[in-house]
Amino acid sequence: MADMNTDQNPPAPQEAGPPRKGPLSFLSGSITAALLGWLCLGLSQRVVAHYALHPPVFAAAFAQSIATAIKTLAVGMCFLATFSFGFIAIGLFLVFIRSLLPIKAEESA
Repeated sequence: MADMNTDQNPPAPQEAGPPRKGPLSFLSGSITAALLGWLCLGLSQRVVAHYALHPPVFAAAFAQSIATAIKTLAVGMCFLATFSFGFIAIGLFLVFIRSLLPIKAEESA
């Protein structure tokens, strides 16, 4: 009986890894992160305005302490999200700019 593999095409060479990201991917990620950062900034401003107009006031010192801690956590998390998305947007935009520049061949030692 003859070998069955002689009639089939040879397997195509496989790529070394996943395909590289292009400049459009970096730009869309940067725009998305900037939009989310802008939305988080609006949320942060509204949270600060709410707590400025409605400060937590309790008779018990322990309850006042807990309310102040929760207020600090809420405001801090809103601004943390704002700055995180902002820095991600800036970083992706810089990678976008770098991906547009020509790649210089590295000199071998």
